[in-house]
Amino acid sequence: MPREIITLQVGQCGNQIGGEFWKQLCLEHGIESGDGTLKELPEQHNIMGNNNNNFGRQQQQLGGQQGVDDRKDVFFYQSDDDRYTPRALLMDLEPRVVNKLAHSNQKLFNPENVFVSPDGGGAGNNWASGFRQGQEHCEQILDMIDREADNSDSLEGFVLCHSIAGGTGSGMGSYLLERLNDHFPKKLVQTYSVFPSWQDQQSDVVVQPYNSLLTLKRLTLNADAVVVLDNTALNRIAVERLR
Repeated sequence: MPREIITLQVGQCGNQIGGEFWKQLCLEHGIESGDGTLKELPEQHNIMGNNNNNFGRQQQQLGGQQGVDDRKDVFFYQSDDDRYTPRALLMDLEPRVVNKLAHSNQKLFNPENVFVSPDGGGAGNNWASGFRQGQEHCEQILDMIDREADNSDSLEGFVLCHSIAGGTGSGMGSYLLERLNDHFPKKLVQTYSVFPSWQDQQSDVVVQPYNSLLTLKRLTLNADAVVVLDNTALNRIAVERLR
């Protein structure tokens, strides 16, 4: 029985992380990232790592004989005979990043699961503005989440991708955490939270410490697990190892 997980991508940072996440997940499950169509088999070397590994060879042999049971239904649902759609909601208060992600993967994401604030003005790096706009659009967003939850046989929980230093990811993300805790009290909530750079450089967001502190309280109270992504470390990896 699948234990489905719904991914919530909030704000610019959350959607950028989510875009890369779905590219990799599609690759591992043998799904075309452009349109969600299924390949014959997932690429074994990406799932099993080094092909010299005995476990990898055994799994390849099993895959060749019986097909690979890689449980696509956890993160995807089958929208037709040969097409899979992510169980993902793309949310932001300004349209640039979400529209770019949706446009580059036009046939992958469900267009009904994309939310952009009607005024498109964003949160201005202000936690209070993001939280307030989350309240204003609460009904529409919860309808989207409920629809996706109803489409699941046995929902395991939610994954939230966001930043804690900006406006939308912190403010709107905090509001969503509270609502998820109230609306789905028995479901697991795990977050991938990008923490800001504190020492190496001065941020251009003056209220960054306040946004972070207010979001940390909601993470402490409402999340079952928080994966901390240090922005300074990520930047160092990108500059030193991925150049």
